[in-house]
Amino acid sequence: MRIPLSYVIKRIGFLIAVLFTAATINFLIPKLAPRDPVTELINQKIASGGMTSEGAKEFGDSLKKLYGLDKPLWQQYLTYIWNMMRFDLGYSIVNYPQKVSTIIGQTVYWTLGFVSVSTLLAFVLGTVIGALVGWSKTSKYLSWLMPPLAMFSAIPAFILALVLIYLLAFKAKAFPLRGGYSTTIDKDWSNPKFLLDVAHHAVLPGLAMLLTSIGGWSLSMRAMMVTVEGADYMTFAEAKGLKGSRLFFRYALRNTLLPQVTALAMQLGLIVSGATLVEGMFSYPGIGNRLGGAIRALDYPLIYGIVFFMVVGIAVATLIVDLIYPLLDPRISYGG
Repeated sequence: MRIPLSYVIKRIGFLIAVLFTAATINFLIPKLAPRDPVTELINQKIASGGMTSEGAKEFGDSLKKLYGLDKPLWQQYLTYIWNMMRFDLGYSIVNYPQKVSTIIGQTVYWTLGFVSVSTLLAFVLGTVIGALVGWSKTSKYLSWLMPPLAMFSAIPAFILALVLIYLLAFKAKAFPLRGGYSTTIDKDWSNPKFLLDVAHHAVLPGLAMLLTSIGGWSLSMRAMMVTVEGADYMTFAEAKGLKGSRLFFRYALRNTLLPQVTALAMQLGLIVSGATLVEGMFSYPGIGNRLGGAIRALDYPLIYGIVFFMVVGIAVATLIVDLIYPLLDPRISYGG
């Protein structure tokens, strides 16, 4: 189905407006904190013996000038917006002279690896289980799956991560306690042994995300399946004598997928925020763990860069899903 160019332009304009609003909020919230990142960095260096109090003031003034913190707030905002428009994320305060884009590039694939896999698995399994439980013609024994899934969905992912660490890593010693890979193995992505070790370290963080997500997908899908099954077109299709499998896949499941796909797009865009606490529990070298460290250190450029990266992910994922809706449901038309 052809999508009108006017609609695409309108959606892109809406995307730009969302990015601008989110970038503004992203700039203002860290500024509300009563702490000064430059002062805290200097105090840390003095406490560690890396700097004397005599050179602290000169160093602090240089840092503030470098990051534009000596300018009025409105000038800082304009500079920030201009840099975001050019995707110039600047330099990290705590990790100077490392660029924010470099830090994101070094950590994002760790998060994308285990969170994307766990999110997609939770979506597929939860959608299938919820659809089967909500379908009146399937076995009632499947309904026993819902209470434990609902229980897991009510538990925060970082709490479940602590339980998994205690049971499977500390007690059973089946999985490593922390980290993204063993320090005894050379970091070589072409080495199958290293890849297996990375996968071994990612099992528990991914399992924590999977178990806390699958229940929500199941519950929402079951509710939509129960609603759709009583629709007039389902009754008419059943009266025509169509097979149960055709009714389930072509009529019921297909018409309940749209809200699920929209939620999946939002979930994929939020993988960074959702994994922050879980990665912190496992000391996993992902972008969520870096975001938590940046917030604790009040590293403005790194916070801005990671959150802006997350917002762009949400906005782009939502735009893509919105544009492919007609492929999922031919009844949807963007014409006229």
